[in-house]
Amino acid sequence: MGENILGEFQEQVSQLLIRHRSVLDVLSKTQESTARINRALTKAITECGCVQITAKKQPYDTSKSLEENREHLDTHFSGHLCEHCRDVLTEELGKNLFYLTALCNIAEIKFADVLKSEGERLNTLGVFNLS
Repeated sequence: MGENILGEFQEQVSQLLIRHRSVLDVLSKTQESTARINRALTKAITECGCVQITAKKQPYDTSKSLEENREHLDTHFSGHLCEHCRDVLTEELGKNLFYLTALCNIAEIKFADVLKSEGERLNTLGVFNLS
């Protein structure tokens, strides 16, 4: 996804965000949209059943390298989202991106710059990027 499409999306968000222009509104809508993502995935698991979560302790051998351990780590997620659940989750993810982009607009930050900076950070830190 190029900077141009991200810039166009950011401009579109700027034009469409009318009701919730306050940073407080945008923060609360971002949190609400995150909850809706969680709910959409939960419903795919508990109501539809197209996907499953089977969680257990991750096997991690301290005598092995991070790369060697990565091969044995699990997402705990199995199955494939059905078309309906995929559509719902995609919509909720889109709303979340809308409000994250609105927050960028309020703070006068280019969304493309956020992605670029994060990509550079990930390249620099590699597997040490998250704790």
